[in-house]
Amino acid sequence: MSAFFIVASVVLWLMQVTVGAWLFWAFPQLGWKVPVAILPVAMTLFFRFAMEYTRAHWGAWESVLYYVAYAWAGLVFLAFCICAVCAVVQWVLFFFHVQARTWLGPVSVGLMFVTAVLAVYGGISTPRVKHISVTVPGAPKMKLALLSDAHLGIGVSLNRLDKALKRLEAEQPDALLVLGDIFEYGPNRSAYAQRLAQLRTPLGAYGVFGNHEYYVGYENSKNFFKEAGITLLENDSAQMPNGVTVAGVKDVHTAHVSAAEVQQLLARTDASKPLIYLSHTPLYAEEAAASGADLMFSGHTHNGQIFPFNYLVYLQFPRIYGLYTVGDMQFYITSGIFYWGIPLRFLAPAEIPIIEVNP
Repeated sequence: MSAFFIVASVVLWLMQVTVGAWLFWAFPQLGWKVPVAILPVAMTLFFRFAMEYTRAHWGAWESVLYYVAYAWAGLVFLAFCICAVCAVVQWVLFFFHVQARTWLGPVSVGLMFVTAVLAVYGGISTPRVKHISVTVPGAPKMKLALLSDAHLGIGVSLNRLDKALKRLEAEQPDALLVLGDIFEYGPNRSAYAQRLAQLRTPLGAYGVFGNHEYYVGYENSKNFFKEAGITLLENDSAQMPNGVTVAGVKDVHTAHVSAAEVQQLLARTDASKPLIYLSHTPLYAEEAAASGADLMFSGHTHNGQIFPFNYLVYLQFPRIYGLYTVGDMQFYITSGIFYWGIPLRFLAPAEIPIIEVNP
């Protein structure tokens, strides 16, 4: 992860330099030293310090430091995208001998302000409940709640989790399906687990690991799932009290799970029972459908979290959000209940999916 953060810091610096150069072009009176040289270096160093410090120090001030640093990184990304679009517009207009500096600069700043407000609001607002209806022949009527990509800890407070779970509990789901990336790092780990354990469902809670469960420590993550009352499925299956089978795999990327292993897992289940397949990473859907899965649920992608980052996610995954039909299988990918790292959401809202089977 350290290499990732170094690369992220370099990219952040380059984006800030680009935004600074655009602002200098649009508003020459600013000069170039502060927007192009001083501010990018200072804020990149601040970001690096905040990343390292908040991974080892937890508290109220550390949470503020975390939020400010990571929110700045997200806002810089949005500003960079706006500047890139405005630069293209400027070059096109220049080709037609139209001088755009006097109005394009203020327009770009206005767009930065509006997107910043919307992104911050999207990050701090309680996730919406989204109802998805699916038909599974032979399956009993049931309501399934999906919980994915919470990334709890220093970046998401216990109070925020409580508000979201109250919305989930109001839906009175029959079962809770957990899709990984639940707890990151920070104080009060047991309190988060205990709050999840209070979420009682008649058919139980079943879940799989995401990539971050491995990053923060395999045994710690297993203990967290146990404390939270979640039945962990690692290339294994379980049968719910209503006869429906739930199968789940380790994270296919981090644990290097192959398509053949997925097929072998699903082949071991009772073909006469309805089958739900859980995989944090949205891959091997075709193999799951061919192996008899009726429903598949995944997370991981966050639907990009901040538009237009979702287009970069599409470079890695053919499906990143929503309900898909793969053969005879219904496949839903959730955008997640909160966020990772950057505490913003822009045109990719967080959600609490409620899957209504045979409503």
